[in-house]
Amino acid sequence: MTDIRKKIAFLTFGYWQDVPGSATRSAADAHLQTLDLAQAAEDIGVDGAFLRVHHWARQLASPFPLLAAIAARTRRIEIGTSVINMRYENPLHMAEEAAAVDLISRGRLQLGIGRGAPDSISGGPRAFGYTPVAGEDEAAMARRKSEQFLSAIEGRSVVMYGSDGVRNGAAAAIQPRSPGLRERIWWGSGSGATACWAGKLGMNLQSSTVLIEDSGIPFEQLQAKQIRAYRAAYAESGQVHRPRVSVARTVLPVTEGIDRLYFGERGRGEQASSFGDLRSLAGRIYVGSPDAIAADLARDEAVQEADTLTFTLPNQLGVDYNARILQTIADHIAPAIGWTALPGPARETGAQDESQTRRGPSAPTGRGI
Repeated sequence: MTDIRKKIAFLTFGYWQDVPGSATRSAADAHLQTLDLAQAAEDIGVDGAFLRVHHWARQLASPFPLLAAIAARTRRIEIGTSVINMRYENPLHMAEEAAAVDLISRGRLQLGIGRGAPDSISGGPRAFGYTPVAGEDEAAMARRKSEQFLSAIEGRSVVMYGSDGVRNGAAAAIQPRSPGLRERIWWGSGSGATACWAGKLGMNLQSSTVLIEDSGIPFEQLQAKQIRAYRAAYAESGQVHRPRVSVARTVLPVTEGIDRLYFGERGRGEQASSFGDLRSLAGRIYVGSPDAIAADLARDEAVQEADTLTFTLPNQLGVDYNARILQTIADHIAPAIGWTALPGPARETGAQDESQTRRGPSAPTGRGI
């Protein structure tokens, strides 16, 4: 177990859908509500605000503009992704964007990258202009591009200047650069093998909610095993900074009647499935009283191994509803895993958009959540 201070964060997929019951009807709603939720989370004392990035769907797909906006409207909270699908990225352009956001946030960017979940779209990266080179598949392409990205943010030379009489033959690196950003890159891993690869490269680890392996042991034990293998690989690599590890859980505390209407009284156990020929295991969903959820998480082997616990939120229920979930987590659940809020001044209050569309409904009105 790490001795780094235990942190909590929220993760939003940023879904939007114009259906009865949804408080997030449009892409504008999804983006603007994410800003409001990050501000609310900072006021509560939550440590991080993370975005899920997904293409070809009605959810967040372009994280850097949104992260920059969150950075400009908050002071303390960490901001990041979980994860950016590197199969779709130009690693050099991404290095420029990441550095710019990190500078705006004054070093608060915690950037999660990875291969990404399997697509339901045929040839998605190809449509963006990216195809594997000879001898590699899309997973290998994602790792290659990730290494290019890491090299770029480290300031290594990429090209040479031409013969202009001043800088003839000099090496050119990507600009801007942000000091310390390299130590705040995370790899989203769904297997022990890729977790060890990330450790050898000195990245932090975001252990996936779906592990592409099923060895017959419970999900949390499999995830804890992955974390320990990662830390061993990291230690062998000779890296100098301490690595961080995060795991995510879907937690839906039931404290009011509206919660029972939305979620019932019971969650969902872990589920085994497959991606093509690969077996996978997905973690459980926690529904119930805050005390019961807190007790379950306190016994969770992977939660205890990690230093950061990320809570996945039902964003289509609106900002106020999700802020109440985060407040319940901070007051009644997170202390059970060893978390304590950092002292500090609350965010300065400013003009708030009071539209019902952005803040969300007060009661369920139908499907689509």
